[in-house]
Amino acid sequence: MRILVMGGTWFLGKRIAEGALARGWSVTTFNRGRSGRDVAGVQPVHGDRTDHGDLQRLSQLGPWDAVIDTSSSDFPPRDVLLSATVLRAAVGRWVHISTVSVYEGWPHQALTDQSTLLDCPADADGSYGHTGTDGSPTVYGFQKAGGERAVREIFGDAAVFLRPGVILGPGEYVGRLPWWLNRAKRGGKILAPAPSSRRIQPVDVRDVAAFALDQAAGATSGGYNVTHPDGITFADFLGECLTVTGGAGEPKWVEPDELADHGVAQWTELPLWRTHGGVWSVDSSRAVAAGLRCRPITHTVRDTWDWLAADERPVDHPRWAEHGIAPEKEAKILASLA
Repeated sequence: MRILVMGGTWFLGKRIAEGALARGWSVTTFNRGRSGRDVAGVQPVHGDRTDHGDLQRLSQLGPWDAVIDTSSSDFPPRDVLLSATVLRAAVGRWVHISTVSVYEGWPHQALTDQSTLLDCPADADGSYGHTGTDGSPTVYGFQKAGGERAVREIFGDAAVFLRPGVILGPGEYVGRLPWWLNRAKRGGKILAPAPSSRRIQPVDVRDVAAFALDQAAGATSGGYNVTHPDGITFADFLGECLTVTGGAGEPKWVEPDELADHGVAQWTELPLWRTHGGVWSVDSSRAVAAGLRCRPITHTVRDTWDWLAADERPVDHPRWAEHGIAPEKEAKILASLA
């Protein structure tokens, strides 16, 4: 099996490249060479996917049985269209890493893989779309929907779309789980979003990578929601963070309205917390039927702490700084609730 990975040097792309090599496959990676290091054993090709000449040069190194595109989130639909068009003759199958944000109803409505997608042209530039007054839909969602359309127009039934919600695990560059782990380690009273019984559905990066590789070698088409089918309660999630870090913390569960009164931002200041009804109601049964297997989220928490404790660092990314409430703000809120 010969595959091409668009990206391939950090987090999901790195796991996909490593997993493919472990299966004995021949792996080519294509990226700009700016973030992370090439995985030992791959054939690295450095270039810009927005450059027709670079893509043409890449295509001459084929053919490949499949491409797995992990880097499309950084590019507008027209650039995804360019990549798919130039590479079509050299690639048998396209596995596209997308997002649940492509759905018209996200995060307000429960979703299946048949839910309506946002409408975005395949040749749209980066200005297409809008962000709603309540934070949804998003320009990001429109852009990713347009990227899917671009691939679908070129590859048709030879295209597969994987739509994760939140991906966690060792190597995470966004900083959601690392923030909770570091906060748990610090101990003391911990501001936590009630209800503690709310279930969340993050999926482990290693499980997404394995499923993407299975799809690259498969023959199915269409979209798959890639979310944890069982999930975990916020109480168990935070409890595991405390357990693995040895933190002597005590969660203070605060109702959403009260958090809002104190100006606590959902999704960022308290990572993974969002009150919209559909954000953690994404049905992944089609993916499970197709072979998606998700390890317990407690294992993801443990392994991510082991990675952090080994003094590993993710690739620098501006989103890391967006996550987590400032200690001074948290302390002030907790003092007001005493």
